[in-house]
Amino acid sequence: MNILGYLQKIGRALMVPVAVLPAAAILMGIGYWIDPNGWGGGSPVAAFLIKAGAAIIDSMPVLFAVGVAYGMSKDKDGSAALAGLVGFLVVTTLLSPGAVAQIKGIPADQVPAAFAKISNQFVGILCGVIAAELYNRFSSVELHKALAFFSGRRLVPIVTSVVMIVVSFVLMAVWPVIYGGLVSFGESIVSLGSTGAGIYAFFNRLLIPVGLHHALNSVFWFDVAGINDIPNFLGGQSSIDAGKGIVGVTGMYQAGFFPIMMFGLPGAALAIYHSAKKENKEKVASIMIAAAFAAFFTGVTEPLEFSFMFVAPVLYVIHALLTGLSVFIAASMQWIAGFGFSAGLVDMVLSSRNPLATHWYMLLVQGLVFFGLYYVVFRAVIVKFNLKTPGREDDEAVPAQAQTTDRTELARQYLEVLGGQENLVTIDACITRLRLTLKDRSIVDERKLKALGAAGVVKLGEQNLQVILGPLAEIIAGEMKALR
Repeated sequence: MNILGYLQKIGRALMVPVAVLPAAAILMGIGYWIDPNGWGGGSPVAAFLIKAGAAIIDSMPVLFAVGVAYGMSKDKDGSAALAGLVGFLVVTTLLSPGAVAQIKGIPADQVPAAFAKISNQFVGILCGVIAAELYNRFSSVELHKALAFFSGRRLVPIVTSVVMIVVSFVLMAVWPVIYGGLVSFGESIVSLGSTGAGIYAFFNRLLIPVGLHHALNSVFWFDVAGINDIPNFLGGQSSIDAGKGIVGVTGMYQAGFFPIMMFGLPGAALAIYHSAKKENKEKVASIMIAAAFAAFFTGVTEPLEFSFMFVAPVLYVIHALLTGLSVFIAASMQWIAGFGFSAGLVDMVLSSRNPLATHWYMLLVQGLVFFGLYYVVFRAVIVKFNLKTPGREDDEAVPAQAQTTDRTELARQYLEVLGGQENLVTIDACITRLRLTLKDRSIVDERKLKALGAAGVVKLGEQNLQVILGPLAEIIAGEMKALR
């Protein structure tokens, strides 16, 4: 498997633990609404909810280890998840400051600071990847009859624990270097203040086409390089009291996405609709309305972004630049809100009473400005350069929504267009994408995929294919697997 294909596999596995974040955001958001002044101190119910959400946020490293191991395993078996947990526990125990001091025979105060941060998402992902690879390799091994009980899946956690001892000794040498590099990268961006936040947002959007934006997000949103923007924001008053949350600063890598998701992209959708040919407007409207609503309400933007990402890449570069500008403005003005899932209306409402949310309502004003900016810029560029956005195609129909509501039948149709069951090596999905490995990608008919309702197609390497379906992706993937 080529490097992009493997990174795609990691990217889809990352969605397993990331999908837990909305639960934390909802619990903590409701807690803040119940007790807006004491932040849990004045209401047992609020404290219960906030602490419950914090339990998820504080455990993200181990959730990454378990989720990635499960997500990358060949048959999504619980033994792989257990192996991920075992691997994480071995590594973080052996590389804890006390253990490092004992193993190296040095005073505790001479242990490099990097080991105090060994329990982080980066290490969680590493342990998850290694555990999954060991599962895929050893889950079918049969031992001698005397050891038959430990054959197959039961063998994997045992092998993982042994392998992780070796990994721990390797990390003992290289982790301080890796950690130092990550911290230097994070500090170089943090030192740029609002400008750094804008640069991050620009690259966040540019990596969307290949689904690798999660890797970049982990540096800024979680505790890989000490930034930890999402957990610190969701921590609210407790983060402030612990010195981890700074009013007007914490959340700066999140806030500027709200005007884009809630307003900017819907403005782009309106421009695409108005630019469509008259005979195609009705079909384009159905696609754009659904995609714009998803972006506004939930912050899920891929169905809309993929409608112009490849047919008009110049628009996507403009979109990335405008996203960077929005995050820069919000950070500069200290208009702050945060999210546990994405920058949609639900997360804005839930975060509005968080003590770290400052002048969050100004993001709505900024959003209205960006709605107009997106509409004017997109409309002008589409017309000026005659871009073939949805509804302006010369020789092919506008991609239609799926004609059937029967998910099993729709999955069957996708299987057929993808070359049948014999052409599919692996089937997986994240929140909005089918992520596939094919024997022969050349036989896939992209026009038929779009006719079934796909918003876009991404090719990675020679065998890997992503099909953008929106929220239906995981449902269709499950149905496709059931049909195999």
